Amino acid sequence: MQTNFTTEHIIKSFTPAFFMLAFCFMPSSAYAQEADSTRCADCIGLYTKHLGEGRPDQAYIPWTTAFREAPPARKETYEDGVRILHALMAGTKDEALQKKYFAELMAVYDKEIENIDTLNAVSSDSVSKGRVLGEKAHDYILFAGAEMDADKAYGMVKEAVGLEQEASEPSVLEDLANLSLRKLKADESHKEQFIADYLAASGYVSEALRRATGEDEKRRLKIAKDNIDSRFVSSGTAGCENLQNVYAPQIEAHRQDAAYLKGVIAVMKRLKCTNEDVYYAACEAAHAIEPDASTALGCAYLHYRQGGIDESIRFFDESVELEEDTLKKADNCYSAAVALYSKKMLGKARQYAEKAISYNGKYGQAYLLIAQMYASSPNWSHDATLNKCTYYAAIDKLQLAKSADPGVAEEAQKLITAYASQTPKEEDLFFLGLKKGSSVTIGGWINEKTTVR
Repeated sequence: MQTNFTTEHIIKSFTPAFFMLAFCFMPSSAYAQEADSTRCADCIGLYTKHLGEGRPDQAYIPWTTAFREAPPARKETYEDGVRILHALMAGTKDEALQKKYFAELMAVYDKEIENIDTLNAVSSDSVSKGRVLGEKAHDYILFAGAEMDADKAYGMVKEAVGLEQEASEPSVLEDLANLSLRKLKADESHKEQFIADYLAASGYVSEALRRATGEDEKRRLKIAKDNIDSRFVSSGTAGCENLQNVYAPQIEAHRQDAAYLKGVIAVMKRLKCTNEDVYYAACEAAHAIEPDASTALGCAYLHYRQGGIDESIRFFDESVELEEDTLKKADNCYSAAVALYSKKMLGKARQYAEKAISYNGKYGQAYLLIAQMYASSPNWSHDATLNKCTYYAAIDKLQLAKSADPGVAEEAQKLITAYASQTPKEEDLFFLGLKKGSSVTIGGWINEKTTVR
């Protein structure tokens, strides 16, 4: 039986999806302007359906139309495009196709950055340029292959991290450390910048880890931190001697550059290399042009190292005066106390330890230091039994240390046990008219009342 294929029969033979796809391909000139948004919405619906059902290859064509028609319209179009192009690159071994998709992927990121203000104006979930640039850089590193330009990648990553700081994705912070190490291996003069990049990446990931709440987030950040630290260790620049060699030639050339000098000071402090000559030189130079608490502290250590204790204490005082953070004021006072104690200037050392406690009542180490001062100077009387009573005063400070700071409790208890063995015997106290609970004043520079135990 012969069938007449009318136009109506042909139209009925096509599925709705066919018409939607055909509609996506129709040039905008075929419709009035108001039809453009309808076509774009239909294409979005079609590609979203395919993508949701795991068919990125079928989502590609309608997504391309939606992206071309209205790129600033919705943030999801960019995110979906990245997903689609990732899947297409992974799903083909055709190098020409991979390059095509890769170029389109880079274009998606570029367009998103270009339209970021418009996107954020219409979306409640804002996105930052640094985040998008970091994602682009990471994908560039992953997919550019042999054609990757390391300097270009490094520039993108460095800019992205500079914008995002501790909000950077862990993978992007790792990228900064990796690329900077790659540049160092190619050019030894990059060593100073590599150290700066490491400190930035390590500092940001550490801060992010400190703020993290979710276990998965903490795990990812911990892995990133370990990888970043391993790059530094393997770089050959780790160690105070290397930092001394890197920065020493630069100090004289930057003697009037406070920002540079303070950057060196920060690096040396961060890496616990404050016994190096270059640290002191940077502090001295920076203090001469732009004094602050950090430079004063460095000068204090410099004069202490040179044997000038009076000058050292003058700079310690200055560091306390210039410091705005109360806890850091306490630290600087404690450092002065330690310096004075090492010179056997016990009375003055106690003054600074007590000053540290006045700034930070929980400063257990300061109480420990005073206790050790007392125990190191028990001979204030001609009577040996009274001298041994000095250990009661030392134990008083150790008890205060335990109650003020649980972090020093173990160390304080060890000292209490050691000092208790040095206290007078009951029979010796009896001949002085003293017994448990009696009050006794320790003389000499200590001049403090304590109780017989």
